[in-house]
Amino acid sequence: MRFLNALFFTFSVFLYGCNPTYNQQAIHEYDIAIYGGTSAGVIAAVQAKRMGKSVAIVCPDTHLGGLSSGGLGWTDSGSKEVIGGLAREFYNRIYLRYDQPEAWRWQQQSEYGNKGQGTPAIDGKDRTMWIFEPHVAEQVFEDLIAEYNIPVFRDEWLDRESGVETSEARIKSITTLSGSSYSAKMFIDASYEGDLMASAGISYHIGREANSVYGEQWNGIQVGTLHHNHWFHSDISPYSIPGDASSGLLPLVSPEVPGKKGDGDHKVQAYCFRMCLSDHPDNRIPFEKPDDYDPKQYELLIRVFDTGRSDYFNKFDPIPNRKTDTNNHGPFSTDYIGKNYDYPEAGYERRREIILEHETYQKGLMYFIANDPRVPTKIQAEMNRWGLAKDEFMDNGNWPHQIYVREARRMAGEYVTTEHELFGHRAVPDPVGMGSYSLDSHNIQRHVTPEGFVQNEGDIGVKPKAPYQIPYGSLIPKRNECGNLLVPVCVSSSHIAFGSIRMEPVFMILGQSAATAASQAIDQNISVQEIDRKRLAERLLADKQVLKNKR
Repeated sequence: MRFLNALFFTFSVFLYGCNPTYNQQAIHEYDIAIYGGTSAGVIAAVQAKRMGKSVAIVCPDTHLGGLSSGGLGWTDSGSKEVIGGLAREFYNRIYLRYDQPEAWRWQQQSEYGNKGQGTPAIDGKDRTMWIFEPHVAEQVFEDLIAEYNIPVFRDEWLDRESGVETSEARIKSITTLSGSSYSAKMFIDASYEGDLMASAGISYHIGREANSVYGEQWNGIQVGTLHHNHWFHSDISPYSIPGDASSGLLPLVSPEVPGKKGDGDHKVQAYCFRMCLSDHPDNRIPFEKPDDYDPKQYELLIRVFDTGRSDYFNKFDPIPNRKTDTNNHGPFSTDYIGKNYDYPEAGYERRREIILEHETYQKGLMYFIANDPRVPTKIQAEMNRWGLAKDEFMDNGNWPHQIYVREARRMAGEYVTTEHELFGHRAVPDPVGMGSYSLDSHNIQRHVTPEGFVQNEGDIGVKPKAPYQIPYGSLIPKRNECGNLLVPVCVSSSHIAFGSIRMEPVFMILGQSAATAASQAIDQNISVQEIDRKRLAERLLADKQVLKNKR
């Protein structure tokens, strides 16, 4: 878990000697201060350095890279031709690391890749690799930080109550719980939660807007919409005694009415951990029973198996060295549906509790499938081939240090990107990057249908016809709210538009664009709203960002 990483801060500093130990309760001054050590944060810092600016990363994490180094190695890349700039350089660096024989410890390079396993892993012509192990991605991020001599203040948590000093619609400084302060001319919130943005008083939204708000089709509650196979194909009773409502609901089934199709709510799509598993006997740790294990939590899965459904391993996506990026698949899987609604606004202590609850649930699920005698023999045998990869997340019990925060807060900024922009129904002003992935939301609720059966709600997967542009206005607050903050992760967008934008390559793209805009605003001594957007585009193109569909 991410919150346990604080215990390993000293080890991390020793391991990554490029970052000195900084004095606590100090005052630091930079041109640009970045909050969050995600992929977007690291890329933004590198771009700021390339533009001659002093920059630092202030982050609650001890590890860099967010989900890109936290288990999400099966990159949701979409149309790769629109991934340019530093994002593409990151994937080139991944390629170069795997081009070395020593990178292939647990399998031969010839056994993996486009020819070996049919994966879209390697573009040899373009010297890019899109699928990778967590520790390899983390080392690439650390290499970038070292090469550009970027200060990283790890295990520094923003004081969300009183740690953001503002004056005349500008952030003057931020202070962490340790008492350290960071002043800057420009700030970038690269966190998954948008904590700096929220603490600065910027408008934001949590949950799904009603379709009527922006005239959308796919944004609101989607009762009856069934996508991605993440729904119950058969009629399954949600009650402890099948068919007997008086016996009470099984765990993880909500008694609440899910709402009316198209209406809004304040619920967010499910979170999980992207586990890195191995089937190599010398690199596999069998699944262990977690503390507070409760097999009753997984009773609904047995009923799924009893229907004959067996597609449980469809998202054990292969990454190098006989490992996986394991993601949610099916109606009952690693997504802990309905257990994260309070996470975006929760205090740090409550977030730690939520993260631990998710970890316990997911570890328990793996142990249950591997050991419970009611699990079909074929599925149980396959599960027991796998275990946690022994050489990943070694300072965190081989468990990912980053929970998959698929969405939290979303800024309500100068421009709100919606499905209309993604579907090409509306022209995009001042584009600063592109996306292409499906408009994708995981399930948000598990409820009882009027017929008395269990069903999931919220899963959406709608593919845009072509790659789409993302406007600069979605990275910046309204003019009257703040003039020196950019937000490349919790961007200004509707829930369903964010479902596509929220991919790690796009976060890197937008991180570079945000840092470029911040640097130009410093050069001109103006707000981020006032910069010359044509000049911004010219610099982005010069730095090999892709701003227009080449097709």
